[in-house]
Amino acid sequence: MKRFAVIGQPIAHSLSPRIHRTFAEQTDIALSYEAIEVAPEALAGQLAQWHREAWSGLNVTLPHKTAVPAACVDCSERARVAEAVNTLCHLDNGWYGDNTDGEGLLRDLVDNLDVAVANQRILVLGAGGAARGILLPLLQRRPAELVLSNRTPWKPEAIAEAMAEHGRIRPSTHLALKGDRFDLVINAMSVGHSGRFPRLPEGLFDEGAVAYDLSYGAAHAPFAAWARAQGAAVVHDGLGMLVEQAAVSFQLWNAVLPRTDALIATLRAESRSTAV
Repeated sequence: MKRFAVIGQPIAHSLSPRIHRTFAEQTDIALSYEAIEVAPEALAGQLAQWHREAWSGLNVTLPHKTAVPAACVDCSERARVAEAVNTLCHLDNGWYGDNTDGEGLLRDLVDNLDVAVANQRILVLGAGGAARGILLPLLQRRPAELVLSNRTPWKPEAIAEAMAEHGRIRPSTHLALKGDRFDLVINAMSVGHSGRFPRLPEGLFDEGAVAYDLSYGAAHAPFAAWARAQGAAVVHDGLGMLVEQAAVSFQLWNAVLPRTDALIATLRAESRSTAV
């Protein structure tokens, strides 16, 4: 039986085991999938151990996405550009790293939610591994403008410079956004897990603008409250992206792309009933 897991810290809240087990049932593939908490200082040793034990693949989430590439013998182009990995595939000589976050985001945004990306003014909040994984796919859709904002300027500036050959990213601090207006605001910050959301300038949402959060569940609540208070026309959480990026990972491991629509609908309905 193939063995898989999602690794991160914290990880107990993860829906990934349920998602991949559902995909396995749908495609009649025998596998096991666990959620395993790994501290940053134990990451390298654990990855080496799991490779020796011939685990077939791993998903990677906070806070390990930018640390994992160093443990890979090879990476996909999109993972190299992002300098972040969320999917590991077992090779005979080590781990192969890929990043399905951006593809998962666009499958949800464009295909599921019918949100425009091309020719739109887009703001991405945050400059960690989650943000890095979605920038190249966004650039490839030719937005009118792509702004990357962080509390301090250093990370956005470094990322914009590193990705310059793929398209223009305007780096910014949160405070420097004052006076800007956007059609789509994407939250890639993890601060929602602590129940907080940083102070940002007023008026960032243009008329009819969409707010999209890479987080879901309780971690989505602070961003959702802020976006609605600031006038976002529509607010989406990252539940659909979670399922879609998982489907792409599943395809990398098993050479079949599972259906996602029914599972997203089920998880969405459960999320709403829990909120009530």
